[in-house]
Parts: sequence; C-alpha cells; structure tokens
Amino acid sequence: MAKWLIGCLLGCLAIPLMAEPSAELMQALNSRVLRVQVGLKNGQYGLGSGVVVAENQVVTNCHVVANATSISVVSGGAAYHAVGVKPDWKHDVCMLQMDDLPISPVTMKSSRDLKYEQAVFNIGYPSFVAAPVSSQGVVKGLFAMDDSVIVRATSSFRQGASGGGLFDETGALVGLITLKSPGKDAYYYYMSIDWVQALIAQPAGPIVVKSELPFWGKPAAEWPYFMKVVFPYLHKDWDGLKAIAQQWTTQEPHNTEAWFYLAAAEYETKDLTMAEQHLHRVVSMNDQHSQAFYYLGLIAESNGKHIEALANVDTLTQLDAEKAEELKVAMKTLP
Repeated sequence: MAKWLIGCLLGCLAIPLMAEPSAELMQALNSRVLRVQVGLKNGQYGLGSGVVVAENQVVTNCHVVANATSISVVSGGAAYHAVGVKPDWKHDVCMLQMDDLPISPVTMKSSRDLKYEQAVFNIGYPSFVAAPVSSQGVVKGLFAMDDSVIVRATSSFRQGASGGGLFDETGALVGLITLKSPGKDAYYYYMSIDWVQALIAQPAGPIVVKSELPFWGKPAAEWPYFMKVVFPYLHKDWDGLKAIAQQWTTQEPHNTEAWFYLAAAEYETKDLTMAEQHLHRVVSMNDQHSQAFYYLGLIAESNGKHIEALANVDTLTQLDAEKAEELKVAMKTLP
C-alpha cells in the first residue's frame, strides 16, 4: 500500500461557496500563524508551521520538531526561541513553550462540533515561502479517534504547512494541518483541537531530542481504517475496499464512514441492493453525507426511479453543488 505524504520537516452547502474571509480576519490570523524553524543534531534544519493558542504557547506537529536540538518561531522577521515542549506523540500534536512571545492567541472550538460540508480554510507556511498561504474548502469527513475526531477537509496544503491551522468562518481554530494521502486527488487531514487544548495546562519538558511514531507513521497493518480505505477507493480496487470496509463495520458498527465505504464497494461491484440498504443507513446517521446521496441518486436512476433520483439531486444541491452537477451528468448517461 502506498506510503502517505506529509507536510514534513522540509518543510458544498450549495457549496455556499464559502465567502472569502475578510481582510481584517486574515490579517489577524496571519499574525498568529507562525513559521517554525528547527535545528537538528546533524547540523541541518527543518521548517514547519505553528499557531499561537495561549500566552507563550505555540502548537505544531510533533513530526515538525522531532529530533530537534533547538526550536524557534518567526514573527515579523524576529525569531523567538522555545524553552520547552509538551508532546502528544500518538496524535502528532506538540506544544512549544515560549518565554517572551508578544502575540495574542487565536480562539479555538472543539473539532467534535464540526459538521460535514461546513466551510473552512487553512493557513500555513509551505517550505520557503515568505508569507502564509491559505486554502478554502469544506469538511468531508470526521473520523472518531480516542476522545475526539480526525478531520478531513478539501482545503489543500503543501509540504511545510504542517502545524498550521484550520479555521471556521468565524476565525476559530478547529484543526491542525498534519498529513495528506499521495497523488493529485489527495485527501487532507487535520488533527483535533481537543488534543491541542489538553496540552495547554500540562508542564513543559526540555526541547525534544528524540521522536516517537504518530498513529499514521506506524506500519500499514496498524493504520486506522479511515487510512486503510483511501488507497483502494482512489485506485478503484473495489474487492480490496469491500474487504477492509467489512472489517471496519464489524469493528465499528456505529461508524458512518465504515458503512459508506462498504456501500461504495458494493455499488461498484454491482451489488446494488446491499449498496442501497447501506447508503440509507449512512444518511440516517448523517444527513449531510453528500457522497452517499450521490450514490443513492445513481442507484435510483439505474432502477428507473427518475423522480427519486431527481430528489437526490435536489438534496445534493443544498449540500454540495459540484456533486449535484456530477450526478446530473451521470444520470444522463445511464440507460
């Protein structure tokens, strides 16, 4: 199975296409998203991003600061040195303790409160750019892990942006830029703000000189199911996807995404009866799941239920206008 890519040390309600964040909001957030510079034991250095989340505290990814001998953040051309680190290695969330950082923190909201198709945007520093870069998108997946969720959103990012922020329309921090899948149709993932908040009150240790693997850095057999399904889904390995999704539904019968990926595999392997049954289960659990409505529209049209198919188009128009157009095009090509 292909390795996953990360922004590493070298570094749609119809849609309401999200309104561009105001210049004032972007200016305020850009001053709170910082470049992170890391000195390494071999004399080289690495780059990443970070967000000011409390007085003298900057959150970033642990993979950004792994094996560091020194860590600093840059604001307005000035460098400020971290005096300690609070690591959550499993979730790839590390808090940098500063002494004299003259920057006020962002506001934060729990990642658990996000909804599918909710408009979001990110801010980070891809490697060697002079100014922060932003990308807009919507939430496409919320995957339960431990006491919170991993967020998948369509807002893209590039190498070096790891540790930057995902924000909602109000400018509240709702996720931490962390990893993406390979290829041009990449999936983009963000760590939970709940894990960020849990670190704020913890005592800081010394600058890290070692590293531990996060959940996504372990062997593929140990990946969470939401990672295991991506490669077969994007590469149209429907039998492989079905096998993984069946395991997922057995292990996590209340997981919406487990049933969706099983239904997608069933649809593509022509088991339309079971696919329809499982897709209805998905939308009963999550009525914002645009991909499920897309497949339901295809199945209805293929069964000669044109009115029902059109109803799914209408539903999609309110959720994801681009997907609604895809369904209309697909319906015209079906017998």
